Amino acid sequence: MSNASETGGVTGTQDKDYNLIWYVEACLSNALRLESYIQDAERAKDTEVADLFRKAQADSRKGAELGKGLLRARLDGG
Repeated sequence: MSNASETGGVTGTQDKDYNLIWYVEACLSNALRLESYIQDAERAKDTEVADLFRKAQADSRKGAELGKGLLRARLDGG
């Protein structure tokens, strides 16, 4: 299967929608993973690193929310 071909026939979901679903899942997984990184940094009393991970986690949550909004509109027929 080449990268240029649509695989929606295999998955039942258009590539653009599948990619959006994947993006939301990746953002949410990243937010969860970062929570453990934050805890590790806090345990080590490294507030600079903990703050960096908190910012990254907030960005991941924001990406997930934006993606969910786009996905919702498409699932509702928008």
